[in-house]
Amino acid sequence: MQPNLGHTKLSEPELINLLKKRDDAAYVVMYDNYSALLYGVMKKIVTQEADLENLMQDCFIKIWKNIDSYDPGKGKLATWLLNIARNLAIDFTRSRFFLQQRKNQELDHFVHLETEGSNTKIKPDTIGVRQLVDKLNPSTRQVIEWMYFDGYTQQEIADKFGIPLGTVKTRTRMGLKELRTFF
Repeated sequence: MQPNLGHTKLSEPELINLLKKRDDAAYVVMYDNYSALLYGVMKKIVTQEADLENLMQDCFIKIWKNIDSYDPGKGKLATWLLNIARNLAIDFTRSRFFLQQRKNQELDHFVHLETEGSNTKIKPDTIGVRQLVDKLNPSTRQVIEWMYFDGYTQQEIADKFGIPLGTVKTRTRMGLKELRTFF
C-alpha cells in the first residue's frame, strides 16, 4: 500500500525518487506544486482555454511517462517541467490542428481586425514585396511564398511537399539573398 502524502511537503530529491517509483500520491504532490507554473508558461503561448486544458493533461502524462529521463545533475525539476510544458505548447501551435483552427476562425474576427487597423497595416502587395518575390526563380519563389505568405515552417514545407529539408533551407537562403539585392 502506498503512503498517503496528502499535503506533505517533500524535498525535491524525495519527490523525484517517489515519482520514479511511480507513486500516485507523489504525482498529486507534483501537480499541486507545479501545475500553476506550467499553466502560466503554456498560457503565454496558447490562449484558448479548452486547448490549454488538453495541453495540461498531455503535459502531465508526458512527465509521468518520461520521469526516468530526468537527470538532477542537469538542472532543477521545475526547469525540466517548464521545458516540457513550453515545448508541448510550441509543438501545439505548429500542429496541423492548430493551424487549421486558426484558418477557420469566424469571419467577424477578421472583419473587425481589418477595419480596425487598415490604415496602419503594411500589406506585402502594397509595398511591392509580392512583385519582388515574383522575380525569383520558380523553385526559390515557391519556397519563399509558402514560408512568408502561407505561414509554413521549413520543416512543414519539407514534409508537405516532399522536398528534402536541406533543399528547402538552401532555397530559402538563396531567395533571401536575392531579395536583399533588390533593397
